[in-house]
Amino acid sequence: MGIFDKPRLKRASKGRDNLPDDLWTKCPDCGELLHTLDLKQNDLVCPNCFHHFLMGAYDRFKLIADEDTFEETETDLISTNPLGFSHYSQKTELLRTKTGLKDAVVTGKMKIGGNPVMVAVMDFKFFAGSMGSVVGEKITRAIEQATAEKRAILIFSSSSGARMQEGMLSLMQMAKTCGALALHSEAKLPYISIFTHPTTGGVTASYATIGDINIAEPKCMIGFAGPRVVKETTHQDLPPGFQTAEFMLDHGLIDAIIQRRDLRRKLSQYLDYTMPQS
Repeated sequence: MGIFDKPRLKRASKGRDNLPDDLWTKCPDCGELLHTLDLKQNDLVCPNCFHHFLMGAYDRFKLIADEDTFEETETDLISTNPLGFSHYSQKTELLRTKTGLKDAVVTGKMKIGGNPVMVAVMDFKFFAGSMGSVVGEKITRAIEQATAEKRAILIFSSSSGARMQEGMLSLMQMAKTCGALALHSEAKLPYISIFTHPTTGGVTASYATIGDINIAEPKCMIGFAGPRVVKETTHQDLPPGFQTAEFMLDHGLIDAIIQRRDLRRKLSQYLDYTMPQS
């Protein structure tokens, strides 16, 4: 060894190998390295630039529900393979094992600020939040239960659109959910739609955009087709911020952009204003 050579620290590499892979998370907006535990304690929002990371369904229930009021509903529905789509059953089974979810939506009842509500939360981890027959059925049942029990309905959307592996059965869910929402509206009960990143395709073209109040998380993507498809179809340059929540707020599609830390308080206020007085 030369007199200027630096000896190797043999234990350094061993210690590095023992570090968990998910100890740090890099913010895609500002590039800040965030300790994963700190990120979770901040509701999966970057403290530096307020980027809202994807959030799972059960974390969203914890975020908004009054303590000890959440009760999950329709826990046993799973997708079949009605079209005989190649490897579809194997993929859904793998996703159920990997995510702990039965499908791309979780439904339940709870109270928010003392107000009785039914809530459906889409989870992007399961098949990119695509809407198949189970997603449409669970959301429809949640709406129907809300109508029967005189509850508000809240739907958190996060979806790549209709699930092509179920073909027409997937597209039918657009009409079915909207029909249930029409009956809920006739009962003079409020529907609050919450857009999260991303909300696209058949979900945007159906129940996501017809809330009595439409709100969104900051910077989330909202649209039908993706920006590349829109540009190639229209042969026009897209305006700055196209298909962001901020763009949709400026153009009247949504009513407010609400940060995650303020969501429960705002939902409680909206429900106080819109729930029927007994």
